[in-house]
Amino acid sequence: MKLNKKMKLILASSSPRRRELLGWLNIPFEIVGSGVEEITEKTIPTEVATDLAALKGRDILDVLRKRGEENPFIIASDTIVTYEDKIYGKPKDVSDAKRMLLELEGKRHSVVTGVYLSYIDDSGEVHERIFSATSQVTFEKIDRDILDIYLESGESLDKAGAYGIQGRSLCFISKVEGSYSNVVGFPISDFLREFKDFLGHANSTNGEWRELFEH
Repeated sequence: MKLNKKMKLILASSSPRRRELLGWLNIPFEIVGSGVEEITEKTIPTEVATDLAALKGRDILDVLRKRGEENPFIIASDTIVTYEDKIYGKPKDVSDAKRMLLELEGKRHSVVTGVYLSYIDDSGEVHERIFSATSQVTFEKIDRDILDIYLESGESLDKAGAYGIQGRSLCFISKVEGSYSNVVGFPISDFLREFKDFLGHANSTNGEWRELFEH
């Protein structure tokens, strides 16, 4: 279904990395972070990531509906790191971050991002799309002085798996397979493809879909 009404784009995340990546598309958007408790009963990594993304997105959609916000289009996302079916979220503290990094050193692990999209049509029905992207990241053995420097920087504390690929962790990342932006926290090329298709503009190459959003 091709949409033809103006909507307000809402990013349900306070992550500066997601804000920057979405900003590259040059579409105005508002940030409304979700405070919902991130709990899921899912155990398969892709399902965990998509379930948490949907949880946050639906929370913000409910908040905006109660606020009387007209025509919001919600984008929510969640990124996890996984190795041999063990899921690594954000570390609790520096000690927890060190444990994670030592468990991942010298190994190839997966980074999975779930993305949730939704809007409300004129009849009040909610339309949703949920997808995920997976990349593979390989760590070198980490020199202990490099590990100490990294942990002292504080970069590890707000990131799944205790590292962010766009920072000092590049000192011990030897290989990335798949989307780099997915490892950053938002698979921007996968998002654009799914986003355009969801809007009914899958074959658009001239940016007609941009006119659907308030400027």
